[in-house]
Amino acid sequence: MHFLNLGHLCETVARLAHAQTGQHPTDAPGLNPAYRKTISGLRPLPAEGEGITLSYEDGPWARHCETESIFEHIFAKATHSDGPTREHWDAMVRRAMQHIHDLSPDLGRMVDLLVTDVVVVNSRSDGGGSANTLPGLVVMSPGDWDVPEYAECLVHEGLHTGLFLMDAVYGMFSLPPREMEKDEHRALSAVKIGQRRPLHAAFHAAAVAVPLMYMQHRRGVDTLVSKYTVSLRAACRDMRAHRDVFTPYGQMLLAEMSEWAEGEPLDFDHITRCISSPDWAGFVPAVTV
Repeated sequence: MHFLNLGHLCETVARLAHAQTGQHPTDAPGLNPAYRKTISGLRPLPAEGEGITLSYEDGPWARHCETESIFEHIFAKATHSDGPTREHWDAMVRRAMQHIHDLSPDLGRMVDLLVTDVVVVNSRSDGGGSANTLPGLVVMSPGDWDVPEYAECLVHEGLHTGLFLMDAVYGMFSLPPREMEKDEHRALSAVKIGQRRPLHAAFHAAAVAVPLMYMQHRRGVDTLVSKYTVSLRAACRDMRAHRDVFTPYGQMLLAEMSEWAEGEPLDFDHITRCISSPDWAGFVPAVTV
C-alpha cells in the first residue's frame, strides 16, 4: 500500500518541498529540514528545527486553534494543567515515540518526519485531532491513556498528515471536499461503524485504521482487529461504488487497501512489507506539482 510506504512518503515530501520552496532534497538528511521549511509556509506557526515541540492549553497552537474554532471538541473543555502533569505528558509522548520505533522502526521514521508539534490538554473529551491546514500538528486529550494509546494517537494523526500531503501532491479525488459532503457521495465509515461520512473522510478513516490494527497485532492485542475487520471491508466495498469520484491515484490507493482488507485472515506480514519495502517507492505520477 503506497500510503503506508516510507519510501513513497519521502518521495511525496520531496516533491511538495520542491513545488513550495524550490528546494529539492535528494537524501534522507535533507528531507526533514525541507519538510519543516515547506509546512512552515503552509500554516500560521513555523515548525522548529527538529524533534517534536510540545505545548499545552496556554501555548501558541492552543490559542490559534481557539481563535479559529479548530478542534473545538477538545479545546472548549480544556482545563488548566500543572507542572507535574505536563512532565508526565512529556514523558509519555517520548515513551510513545520509542514504542512506535520498537514495533516498527520504519513506521517510527514516518511519524518522526510527519509530526513536528504536539499539543496535549486536559479535556473531558478524550481523543486526538489533525487538520489538512495545519500539517505536522497533532492535538491530543489523553485522559488516562497508557503508552500504547499515546503511540496510536501519534500514528493515527501523523498518517492523516501523510494522506493530506499525498492528496496535495497527486490528488486523490475528482470532486472538491464541499461536493463530497453531499449525500450521494457519502460512504460507510470503518471506524464510526454504521455511519456514512463524506467520501474523503471515509477514505481517511479507513486508511489510518490499518496501521492501528497493525500496531495492536504486533503487540499481540486483537481489540481493534476484531472491532474493525468487518467494518473496514464494508467501507472499502462502499467506497468502490464511488470509484469514479477518485482520481487514478486515489483508485490505486483504494484498490490496494481493499485487496488487503478482503484477506482472510488479514495478512499483517504484508503491512510490514508495505511500510518498509522499496516496491512501493518510485511512483511516477502522470503530472507532478
